[in-house]
Amino acid sequence: MYPGYWSRQKPDTAAVIHAATGESLSWRQLDRQSNQVAQYLRAEGLETGDHVCVLLENDLQYFTLSWGALRAGLYLTCINRYLTPEEAAYIVNDSGAKVLIASNAVCDLAALASHIKKDTCLVSFHGPQEGWKGLDSALAVHPDTPLAEEPMGDTMLYSSGSTGRPKGIKRPLSGKTIADGIPGVERNNVYGIDNHTVYLSPAPLYHAAPFGFCMRTLCLGGTVVMMERFEPMQALAHIERYSVTHSQWVPTMFVRMLKLEEAERRRHDLSSHRCAIHAAAPCPVPVKQQMMDWWGPILWEYYAGTERNGSTIISPEEWLAHPGSVGRAASGVLHICDESGTELPTGEAGMVYFEQPSRPFVYHNDQNKTENATHPHHPGWTSLGDIGYLDADGYLYLTDRKAFMIISGGVNIYPREIEDALIMHPKVADVAVFGIPDPDFGEAVRAAVQPVAGEHGNAQLTDELLAFARSRLAAYKVPRSVEYHRELPRLPTGKLYKNPLRDPHWK
Repeated sequence: MYPGYWSRQKPDTAAVIHAATGESLSWRQLDRQSNQVAQYLRAEGLETGDHVCVLLENDLQYFTLSWGALRAGLYLTCINRYLTPEEAAYIVNDSGAKVLIASNAVCDLAALASHIKKDTCLVSFHGPQEGWKGLDSALAVHPDTPLAEEPMGDTMLYSSGSTGRPKGIKRPLSGKTIADGIPGVERNNVYGIDNHTVYLSPAPLYHAAPFGFCMRTLCLGGTVVMMERFEPMQALAHIERYSVTHSQWVPTMFVRMLKLEEAERRRHDLSSHRCAIHAAAPCPVPVKQQMMDWWGPILWEYYAGTERNGSTIISPEEWLAHPGSVGRAASGVLHICDESGTELPTGEAGMVYFEQPSRPFVYHNDQNKTENATHPHHPGWTSLGDIGYLDADGYLYLTDRKAFMIISGGVNIYPREIEDALIMHPKVADVAVFGIPDPDFGEAVRAAVQPVAGEHGNAQLTDELLAFARSRLAAYKVPRSVEYHRELPRLPTGKLYKNPLRDPHWK
C-alpha cells in the first residue's frame, strides 16, 4: 500500500504527527503533496533511476519529499544532518544527484553549494537563497495529481563512514509500481504493524532504520509520531499523550532512560505500548533486562544493515531464553567463517555472512569495498563486518566489529564486552573502548568515558571504574587507562565514531 490508497480509505486521519507541536499531515495531504513533489522532479528532467538528495532536520515534509521521490521512480539519498558542508557535498556528488533539497537550519547553504558540482539543481527548504530555488515556489506551479506512470523508486542510503568515507548502498529498482508498496513490508511484519498502529520515531529520519520503519508504518496505514530529537522524559510523555503502540530505539536511549530518577520513570502511563523494537548498536544484556523489567516483555531486536543482505530477529520470549542473542535468521542463511573463508563450527566466533544470492547490492563507485564485503569463495555470501558466533539452536551472538578488535599480546579482545560492563556503572553515561600503542603487547586497552551529569573525571573515579571492571572481567580485558570526555562522538542513531578517539594515540 501507499499514500494514494490510504487517502481513499481514511483521508482526514493523521498519517504523520509532529510529537512536540501536535501539527499533522492527513493522508489526503500526504498523498497530494507527494504527488506535487513527483510532478516537480519529473519537470526538472529526472527520469526513472535518477537520484535526488535531501538534507533536512526532522520535519513533516520529510515524508512528502520521500514519497514524492519514490513515486517518481527515483533513488532517494537522505543525508546525515550532522555532516559538515564538505562531507555532505561529497555524498551529493558521489551519488550523481540531479536535485538536492537542503535546509539552512542544518547546513550552511553557501558553503555547501561551493563544493557541489555545477549541474546539480539546488533547492532550499526554507525559501529562496542566493543560488538556490525555494521549495514552496518550485512546487506551487505543479499539480497535486499522480504521474501518469508511477514506477517504484528506492533509497540509496550511505554507510555511516565510521571506518572511512561513507559509501552508497545501491540495489536494482524492483520494476514494480508505487501501488505495489514497498517490497516485503506485509510479508515480514512480525511486529504486528497495521492501520491501527501508532508508531513513535525518536531518531533522525536520515538514518536507515527510523526512515525504514516510518515508511513501513505508512505503507500499512499506521500513524507516525515524529520527534524532532530524542529526549528521555519527552519520549515517555509522547507514549502516553499519543497512545503509542509501537516504537523503535537504540541502546543509548535505553541507557539514558534508565538513568532517570525512579519517580520520573514512573510518571507516565505506558500501557498502550506493546512493541518496542531496537537495533543499530549492541545492547548490553543488563540494560535490556532492566528495560524488560520496566516495560514488560515487549522488546524485539533485530540485526540487519542498510545493505539489506540478510537479517535476524529475536522476540522478547526468545531473548529471555537466549540472553545476549540478536536472534535467528529471518532472511538469508547465516554462516560464520574465519579469515580464509572457512566455515567455523558452532560456538566459534568469526566473520558473520548472510547467504542471499537473490538480493544483490553494490557499494556505489567502490568496487573494492563491495569485494571486501563478499565471501572469497561464495559470491552470494556478504558481510556487514561484524564478528559473532552461533549457538546450537542457530541463535546469533555478536561480539564486535572486526575493525574495532584489539590484539594485545597476541590475544583478541573485543571492546564491546568491556563497554557493556562499564556502562552499568552508575556514574557512566557513555563509554568507548579501543586499543592504543603498547611497546610490550602491541596494543593496550583504553576506555574513553563520558561521566553522568554532575560527575567529573578524576583519579578517584578512575579507581572506581577499574575496580568495577575487575569485578566483572578477566584481568587482561580490564582497561589499562581511562580518559574522560564531556561527550563521546556518538550520533543519535546510536553509531559511535571511535576513530576520533583512537587516532590521536596512533599518530
